[in-house]
Amino acid sequence: MFDIVTVGHFAIDYISSPRRPAPKPTLGGPPTYVSLAARKLGAKVSVVSKVGEDFPSGYIDWLVNRGVDLSALKKVGGTSTTSFMLNYHKDGERQLILKNRAPPIVVEDIPCSLEAKVIHIAPIANEISHDVVVKLRGLTNIVSLDPQGFLRHFDEEGKTYLQRMENPKFLEKIDIFKSSQREIEAVTGESDPLQAIRRIYEYGVKTVIVTRGMEGSLLYVKGKCYRVPAAIPKVVVDTTGAGDVFTGAFLAEYIQEKDPVWCVCVGSAAASFVIEKFGPRGFGQKREVYERVAEVYEKTSVIT
Repeated sequence: MFDIVTVGHFAIDYISSPRRPAPKPTLGGPPTYVSLAARKLGAKVSVVSKVGEDFPSGYIDWLVNRGVDLSALKKVGGTSTTSFMLNYHKDGERQLILKNRAPPIVVEDIPCSLEAKVIHIAPIANEISHDVVVKLRGLTNIVSLDPQGFLRHFDEEGKTYLQRMENPKFLEKIDIFKSSQREIEAVTGESDPLQAIRRIYEYGVKTVIVTRGMEGSLLYVKGKCYRVPAAIPKVVVDTTGAGDVFTGAFLAEYIQEKDPVWCVCVGSAAASFVIEKFGPRGFGQKREVYERVAEVYEKTSVIT
């Protein structure tokens, strides 16, 4: 029995920014950031993913040494790992370009023996079908979703755009929905975040979270909407993976049946550490994360 199983592609990211003009390959993808954030808070984690033959064995060793179970990871010969070029501009905007895409994750890739307190579905390049979502729904009591990979459209050059979700009805199988403000707008067609949240809630989703960068996040649960401020990092170096770290920390607390407001505050605090360094190396220890949570929790307010 695992606490959290993340389903989606690992990635090899090539990140360039004003601080780092020459991009270098970096381990990325939701399985990396969600799992490591949850591990820092004591969760037992595993991954269901596919990579290409170019996925370095050093990445695998590094993850295993940090307590991430990779027994359901498949390396497919003759293929490439999903990879992105991430170009950050001075204004903080990001351009995402798909370079390679690993084979999709199919129903047969899901171990029938898989047991988890929560399964987090996190596609990044349309690699998960609705049939896989149905299969995962039957293996756990809690299904979490980050919809970004269901919304992305890639042109011939790999440039990434958001498009409307073709079949949002499958959200009725989701318990926890977490997205950025742009993504929830793409799912619902609603530009007002509160209206968008209510649309997601109407599908039967019990907990809806919208992250908004340094503006903090919104949480809708049990008929109330909360505004949670962002935890303040010491320095902003690389925002890649911050949303996934938020999710991993949130879920690590949520499975302990803690107050959802507290869980979001922990997500905010954990995310503030990862952006202080490049790649998946800036994770705060549990004590450090909790120290940043206190200020965030005190400033949380009820909107409706």
